Amino acid sequence: MCNFNGMLNRYIVIEGNIGAGKTTLAEKVAKDLGARLILESFKENPFLPKFYSDPQRYAFPLELSFLAARYKQLKSELKQGDLFNNLTIADYYLMKSFIFAKITLSDDEFQLYRQFFDMIRSLSAKPDVMFYIHRDVNILKNNIMQRGRSYEVSIEKAYLSSVTKSYFDYFKEVKDFPVVILDASYADFHQYIHYKQFIGLINKSYPPGVTRVKIV
Repeated sequence: MCNFNGMLNRYIVIEGNIGAGKTTLAEKVAKDLGARLILESFKENPFLPKFYSDPQRYAFPLELSFLAARYKQLKSELKQGDLFNNLTIADYYLMKSFIFAKITLSDDEFQLYRQFFDMIRSLSAKPDVMFYIHRDVNILKNNIMQRGRSYEVSIEKAYLSSVTKSYFDYFKEVKDFPVVILDASYADFHQYIHYKQFIGLINKSYPPGVTRVKIV
């Protein structure tokens, strides 16, 4: 375990598409650095399996339930004092709700959803830096199949591509905190050489907006 009392970045988010490996990486980094870990509790969402079987019917209740759960969890765990006194690693950011809702909801549903989202967005803490794991859609699909969650096997590559596009559209608008896009299509963070590269990135200073880094 390392001593990171003087660490520049105290609140670090590791984001990515479905199957990118964000949770696995967040867990490993938090363990190695002795950080507090915030993981999304998506397994407890009763609408998720229903959404994958009938997206049109269950998209709106799914996205609202995710928004409420994410906001509640982050509000509870990201108290201002804790952000200064602890190193915190999270495997999602509240904006994830907006990114997925933009894909899954109809135009009318999204406009209604956005009213709820805009009311709570300003109340959510911003990360010191967000790392986005970018992988090829074929790799994402393979990872999804390997982990074997029954409700995910029907996810199509076209949907994964739309999620990637939605993330990148959002990144174009980010002006108030740094986003580091990791080109990790050929990276395996279980390998020491790739993991060491990531560890070397987490306490660097980045300008607001997007920075791109290739993991080789």
